Amino acid sequence: MIESLLLTATRVFTFEQQRVLTNASGFFFERDARLFLVTSRHVLIDEPSEHLPDRVEIELHIDPDNMASSTGFSIPLYRDGKAVWRQGIDAGGQIDVAVIEIERAALPQTTAYRAFTPAHLYAPLAEIAVGTSLLVVGFPLGFHDTLHHMPVVRHAVVASAFGLRFQGQGYFLTDARTHRGTSGAPVVMRALKLEPAQDEMPWTLLGVHSAVFDVGTRDVNLDEALGLNCAWYADILLTLTAG
Repeated sequence: MIESLLLTATRVFTFEQQRVLTNASGFFFERDARLFLVTSRHVLIDEPSEHLPDRVEIELHIDPDNMASSTGFSIPLYRDGKAVWRQGIDAGGQIDVAVIEIERAALPQTTAYRAFTPAHLYAPLAEIAVGTSLLVVGFPLGFHDTLHHMPVVRHAVVASAFGLRFQGQGYFLTDARTHRGTSGAPVVMRALKLEPAQDEMPWTLLGVHSAVFDVGTRDVNLDEALGLNCAWYADILLTLTAG
C-alpha cells in the first residue's frame, strides 16, 4: 500500500524548448471536478535570474499496480503569447504560488494520483501552535525514489505565529532542512478532526513551501544558516482556483 500523501506530489521539470532548466516540486489540487498543478511562482518565471521557461513537465504514475511505471506529461506555460498559470498578489506584494489547470482528458486513463481539495485546507479558526509538527513532501535537489518515482518527506515545525502574516507577507515560517528542488512542495499536518473528504487522506494542507529564509547580515564563515523557510498560506488556492 502506498500512502496517499505521497501520491499528491509530483516532480516538476522546467524547459526552454527542449533544454532542461531546473527541477522543483509540485502537487495536485482538485476543486469542482477541475484539477490543478500547484507550485511556486518562481518555478514558472523568475525575472531577476532571467529564468523564463516555456513549458513544464511533470512525472505521472500510469499503473496503479506498478509504481515503477511512469511517464512525463508536458504542460505549456503560454498560449497565444499569454501565460496560462494563475498567480496571486495581495497588499504585501506578489505571492510566490502559482497554479496551472490540467486538462483531465489529456491524462493517461490509468494515471494514479491523489489531490488535495478545499476540504483539506485548515479552518480559519483552527488553533495551530508554534512547534506543531509538519511534513514537507517534495524532491530536494531532485532526490527521490528513482525506481518508484516517489517523493521524500522532511520533518518541519511551525516556527512563527500561525495565522499572522510574517513581516506583513502572506506566509509563515517553518523550521526544517530543505534544499533547492523543494520549491512548490505541500506543507501539511495530521488532520486534527477528520472530515468525510479526508478519510483516505487524513492531512491538512497548511502551506506551499517557497524558499529558505536567511538574514542578510549573516557571516557565512561564522554563522550557520538559520534553517528557516517561507511557506505561503494555502488558502490562496481558493482564490487562484475560483471561477
